[in-house]
Order: sequence, then C-alpha cells, then structure tokens
Amino acid sequence: MVVVSAVALAQYAVGDRMAEAHAMVSLVEQGWADQNDVARAFGCSARTVRRHQRRFESGGLSALGRPNGYPKGRRRLGQERLKSVLRWKSEGVSNREVAHRLGVSEKTVRKLLRQARWTPASPVQACLPLPESADPNLSAFPAPAEFMADEPLPLSLDTDPADRRLDRLLACLGLLEDAAPLFRPGLRVPRAGVLLAIPALIESGVIELAHKIYGSLGPAFYGLRTTILTLLLMSLLRIKRPEALKEHSPDDLGRLLGLDRAPEVKTLRRKLARLAAVGRASQFGRALAERRVQARGTAMGFLYVDGHVRVYHGKHRLPKAHAARLHSAMPATTDYWVNDATGDPLFVVTADANAGLVKMLPEILAEVRTVVGERRLTVVFDRGGYSPRLFQRLIAEGFDLLTYRKGRFRRVAKACFDEHAAIIDGREICYRLADQGVRLLGGKLRLRQVTRLCDGGHQTAILTSRRDLAAVEVAFRMFERWRQENFFKYLREEYALDALVDYIVEPDDPARDVPNPERKAVAAQLREARAELTCLQAEYGRAVANNPERLRPTVRGFKIAHGKLGKALRAAMDKVAKLEARQAATPTRVPVGQASAEEVIKLAPERKLLTNLLKMIAYQAETDLVRQVSPHYQRAEQEGRTLIQSALQTAADLEVSDTQLNIVLAPLSSPHRTRAIAALCQEFNRATVRFPGTRLRLHYAIAGPR
Repeated sequence: MVVVSAVALAQYAVGDRMAEAHAMVSLVEQGWADQNDVARAFGCSARTVRRHQRRFESGGLSALGRPNGYPKGRRRLGQERLKSVLRWKSEGVSNREVAHRLGVSEKTVRKLLRQARWTPASPVQACLPLPESADPNLSAFPAPAEFMADEPLPLSLDTDPADRRLDRLLACLGLLEDAAPLFRPGLRVPRAGVLLAIPALIESGVIELAHKIYGSLGPAFYGLRTTILTLLLMSLLRIKRPEALKEHSPDDLGRLLGLDRAPEVKTLRRKLARLAAVGRASQFGRALAERRVQARGTAMGFLYVDGHVRVYHGKHRLPKAHAARLHSAMPATTDYWVNDATGDPLFVVTADANAGLVKMLPEILAEVRTVVGERRLTVVFDRGGYSPRLFQRLIAEGFDLLTYRKGRFRRVAKACFDEHAAIIDGREICYRLADQGVRLLGGKLRLRQVTRLCDGGHQTAILTSRRDLAAVEVAFRMFERWRQENFFKYLREEYALDALVDYIVEPDDPARDVPNPERKAVAAQLREARAELTCLQAEYGRAVANNPERLRPTVRGFKIAHGKLGKALRAAMDKVAKLEARQAATPTRVPVGQASAEEVIKLAPERKLLTNLLKMIAYQAETDLVRQVSPHYQRAEQEGRTLIQSALQTAADLEVSDTQLNIVLAPLSSPHRTRAIAALCQEFNRATVRFPGTRLRLHYAIAGPR
C-alpha cells in the first residue's frame, strides 16, 4: 500500500512489477515526490525511476510490464564473437566502435566485457620512465636525467590512460599541478587530425611563454598547459566558445589531450577566470608578438593597423561606436589589430571608451616599436587615422606612413595618369597612376601623393612618406589593406571573434570626457525651432508674393493684414536666438561621471583579450599549415584553408609506443588532397616534434584509400 498524507495512492501485490512501476511514476508525475525520494522509498536507483517514466510516456501502462528473459526482436551477441571483441579491445578500439562493427548497442558490449571480466591493458608511456633501481610495481618516479634535460615532466600514478583517478586524487591533495598526458591506442579516433597542428603550435611558443608569464594555476588536474592546449584545439576544431563543449563528447576530446576526459564548461570557465585574475594578458600578447617577429621578421616591413568593432547586445550601458558593417552606432568595444605584410595578426590592443584611430595610433606604435625593435617600419591605415598633425608626429618618431587622403582636394588631370605595371609577391599588377607631391599644414608637411584612376573615372588618392618606392608598389601596399578586412571577416565567421567570453563589468574612469548630452538635447530643440522658423518664413514669403496691391498698396497695410503670422514669425526668431545662445554657453564635452547618473562601467577586457590571443595563435598555426602545404597543392591560393580544415577535422588512428605517438590520418575526399597532406606529414616527420608534457615523438602518416 502506497500512502501519501493518509490517502491511499496505490495498492498492489508484492512481485507485481508493472503495478509497482506505475506507483513510482504516479508519485513523480503528480508531484508528491521527486525521483530521488521515490528511489529511496522503493529501494532502487533514480535511473530506474527515470526509465519507468520514459517507458510509460512512450507506451503507456502496458510498456511497464517487462516479461522475463531476453527481449524479443533484439539481436543476441553469440559467444563466437567474444574472441573478436576481446581482440579489438586489446587493440584499443572503443566500445562504441566495437558495437558499430557488430551491429549491437554499446550497452551490450559493456555487459559482455563485464561478464568476461575483461581488464584493459596498460600501455607503457614514455613520459614516465622508471629508474633502474625502482620497484617495478611502482610508477610515480621521475624520469632519468637524460630524459629530463629539456624540461621537467609531470608525474603520474595512473597506469590506465582511461582511468585517471589516482592523478585526480593527487590534484585534490595539492600534489599535482597538471596531469601528464597518457595516450591510449585507438582506431578512427574522432577529430584526431587536429594533432596535425601541434608542430605549428609548439613553434609559436605559446605554451612555453604561458608557463613563463603565468607560472602555474596551482594544484589542479587540468593545469596551465592543458588549459591552453584545450583552448587552442577548440579554436582549430571550430568549437567557438566554452559553452559549445556541451555538444561534444568529453571522452573523445580528452583522447586528443592524452586524458580520460577533456575539461568541461564550468571547469574551463573557472580556469579562464583564474588566468584573467592575474592580469597579464597584455604581457602575454607582447611576448607572443616578439616570438612571431623573430620567426617572420621579413614580413614586418609593412604593418597594417585597423580597428574592429565588437557590438554589445547586453543590458549594461556602454559607450557607443560606429559599426560600419551595420551602418549604425551601437554599444560596442573597439579592438585595434596590427597585422604584418601577409595579413597575419601580430597583436591586438583594446581601446578605452572606443577611442578613435587618431588617438590610439601613437600608443599602438609605441607597442610596435617595443615588439619589432629599431627598424624601418611603414604603417598602413585607412581614413580613420587621417590627421596631418599626427603624420608629422609619426614621421618625427621614425615611422613611415601610408594612408588614403581625406577631405576635399583638387582632382588630378587625366593627362597626368600613366600605366604602371609590375610583378609584386608573384602577382602581376597594373594600375593607372599619377605621382606628385603635396603640402599640408600650410607647407610645413610635405608628402607624396599617388592617385589611381579607375575605369569609371573615380580617383583614389594615397598619401605616403616613402619616396623610395615605385608608385605601383605604393598603390599595391595600400590596397593590400583589404587582407586585414578579410581577416576580420574570417575570424568572425570561423572563430567567433565577436562572441562574449563573460558578462563581467568593471568600473571605468569617471573623469574621461564624453559628448555633453545636454548640448545634444539643445541642438535637437534648435533644429526643430529652425525648421519651424523656415516654414513660417516660407509662408510669409508666399503671402508677400500673393499680396493684392490694389487693396494693400503699403507695407504697413500688409503687416496689419498678416499680424498673426508676423507675430508668430518674430516669436520663432526670438526662440532660435535664445537656443543659439544657450547652445553656445553649453560645453561640448563633459566628464562621463557628470553626464550619467548610472555607474560608469566597461566590459572586463582581460578574459576577452586572452581568448583573442589564443584565437590569433590558432589562426597563425592554420596559416602556417596552409603555407607549408602550398608547394604540394596546386589550388592552395583558393582552397588551402579548406584543405587544412578538412584535415584537422578528420579521424585518425593512434598508435603508442615507448618513445613515439603515431598518428595515421584517414584519407581525404580525393587522391590529390590526400597526397598534399601526406607530403605535409613527411615534412613534420623530418623534424623532432614532441607532444607537450611528454617525451613522445610525433610521427604523422595518412592511410591509403580503402
């Protein structure tokens, strides 16, 4: 008898499984108890209660009656298949793959393995070798000196890569700062092709510099190296934000990191918050840029600077910025990116209160000089940074400039244009150009103007301080600024550049000046008053034009006849005069603390800057892979990034030995694409690349067509 508040809810005979299950479902569905309470009262698990609910919803009361024996219509797994299952499991095949091969459910495979008392083998990992005098039953000793020459390796007490409970216990006890990668072999591991980007990520120095700047995250199973590597692989796999991890299997992603499970959403957000609390993202970005300059110094002669507006749609009140792609001014945050001559990003700076390029350019170039050093640099930017006084300052500081001319200026005569052709960076260029000198600031600033004449007659004027370059190269370098626009578009679509990482705000400077809202309101009233005055003047003028002179031959008679209109006209003129005086007395800009009654805040920049830097490193790695595969792929200019994306998303077989991790990628969609990636694998194999945190040398290959 089931009694609730002295009321009999159900009555059934002991052993009547259908009636008992219906009683459980009734208690939960009618709101008398939750699943856990019902499970405790009936002596079963909450999972059993949920299973009864699903069956009742799908098939009603009859579905709760479960006959004894094996379910009819369900395929049995014969004992003759047991040897195949055990053999596949010894090779590292997952339960899901075994079930797929046999055509049964994964639950059936687990049950069969449990009945056979199967235990996984323990592959020997090169990251944790034992000393010669060690007890073979122990595995928590550091590696010999010859293996520890480069860097200390994390310790591990676990021997089963799929079960890391001992290492998690060490982390809970404060004895572990980062879990050691322990790889397990497997076939067709999903998305294991992303490991193809590991050499490029290691070359960027991101993990090394992160340890140097941030040190450690403290005792943790998911330490600094694992966190950084997880975020990088997420970007390359197009998992665009931490919340998207809920849509992917932690087990599958963990195998790419050498862990039993990848960090989940709350864990990863917590790690990001801890890194942001240190406040060293700017220092981290500077170190990454310096490493990039050392690797690609030849591409730093021309640097492109442009702002990217990240529109904000939340509830907080933020400064507005003009979003050109939306043709509107909206609450936003402005980031200024510096890209090299090939369009690859170098570093990023977040502007305070959406400061314009004219104000931000000196600060950005001071950072550029710190990163690049004392060499000749040509800064390329658009009309947003047009300011002759700024040009004068930049030239005095040793920078060359290249930008569009802004404002009204005299058009160049068509007779002055000539055809200019050249081959630059392997591309044939041909423009109709006119080259001349110009003077700005009353003759104090002399620059060179190169004007391009388009087929439609439009003229585009380019200003530069470089007099040693050919006119065609000046135009080419200026028009290459669209590489940076394409970079912004690509990162918005592929890497979710505009996505918010968090919604945390922090106090902003209340003393910074903003446009005076009171003056804006006065200006609106003045526009209305002037419009009203214009209408009255037009009406008065029509009255003058239509005045019958026989009836009112004098002006005095006209004024008397239109006395009300004249009075309204004089009142409108007085109103306009008063509003003009009021506008003149109102300051143009005031401190933001005085203009707004609300708290002056801004979005916390640290976490967003850190994730932007990691997305920048992922983009650089992808670009480097495209550049390396270009000699082996004829259409690399058009399809190079698509090819690399496909290779990173493909499955791969993992084979682990004492000193090597073999990654055998599945063949791609066509033979010529497969051959290109195979050539890339051979280039990586000629170098000695080890997976971060281990001594396992990475060896790449690609399987032949099936």
